[in-house]
Amino acid sequence: LQVLDFLTTIAFLIHGVQEGNPLVRLAMGLTTNPIVGLILVKLLAVGLGVICWRTGRDRALNRINVLFAVVVAWNLAALIMGSAKL
Repeated sequence: LQVLDFLTTIAFLIHGVQEGNPLVRLAMGLTTNPIVGLILVKLLAVGLGVICWRTGRDRALNRINVLFAVVVAWNLAALIMGSAKL
């Protein structure tokens, strides 16, 4: 899900859409290249997921997975609707 969120974020950036998450936007602005900031945030998220998994925090991991599944679905729908010629 983190990879899919990364890819949809890159697609938004290519189309001139600003990052919606203020913390991710900050990380992207603090690095020499926004993609580096985005990669760092995604690595942190994966690391937190591994910590949840290793410490048996299945409920927290399930909830964050559902959240990111919704985010990715929303991003994909927005990309499709934005590129559709209705």
